[in-house]
Amino acid sequence: MVRINELDPSASPLDYYGSELRRLREAAGLNQAELGGCIFCTGSLVGQIETAKKVPTRDFSERLDAALGTDGAFSRLVGLVLRSQLPSWFQAYAEMEARATYISTFQAQLVDGLLQTEGYARAVLGATTDDNLDARVAARLDRQRILHRENPPLMWLVLGEAVLHQEIGGRDVMRGQLAHLLSVNEANHWARVQILPFVAGAHAGLPGTFTLLRFEDDPDIAYTEDFIQGHMTANPPSIKEGSLRYDHLQAAALSVEESSALIARVMEERYGDQPESDGHGVA
Repeated sequence: MVRINELDPSASPLDYYGSELRRLREAAGLNQAELGGCIFCTGSLVGQIETAKKVPTRDFSERLDAALGTDGAFSRLVGLVLRSQLPSWFQAYAEMEARATYISTFQAQLVDGLLQTEGYARAVLGATTDDNLDARVAARLDRQRILHRENPPLMWLVLGEAVLHQEIGGRDVMRGQLAHLLSVNEANHWARVQILPFVAGAHAGLPGTFTLLRFEDDPDIAYTEDFIQGHMTANPPSIKEGSLRYDHLQAAALSVEESSALIARVMEERYGDQPESDGHGVA
């Protein structure tokens, strides 16, 4: 068991957050239970965060700032903490993603992380292991904050039709996820979703999924990943090839309106209100 006195604030953003929480709590003359009472949580949770055993949420951090009068210090720090929970090889990409002014992505099997619901993200991230799952889900959802800025990046997604049919997390989760995709097409002028239908046959995305990031003043970046790690490049021929492939994918995909109609149809026909299967076939 890690003792709080052994916590090294330079070890990670999470350790620094915990050490600062303890320092400022003690400076305020509060024990863990008293602070917990002020911010509507248990003293045990405060202790777990102080010892870097649990990752704080943004809501916890905002309430902490209000209770301790820290002028938004924890609300600013929690972003670094959550980003540190992403895979180390993904963190550099997440930083570039947050700076992009235009994001275009092709995903063949999964909804892109920026548009995943919490239930869908939890099912995806928990498919191989439950280790630190809450923190990993929180980190993925925190990436989506860029979409709620005053000036969010423009975003265009082409999703393979298989994404709609691959049941991840159960029918309720899928229904919620497809409803979210519909809301993106219906309520946002900065983001659009197109579906690449099965009938498109061979297409420019067969080599794999990829994302293109564009910036105001920096070179464009192409991002791909395999089952081990991700790869970013600003190599001009690679960017040109990626852009050409993306243009072909958009041309082969259904229009935004047709895509919404297909999403709605699959949502109702495949994930609509109907009894859950008991797993037994009909005799």
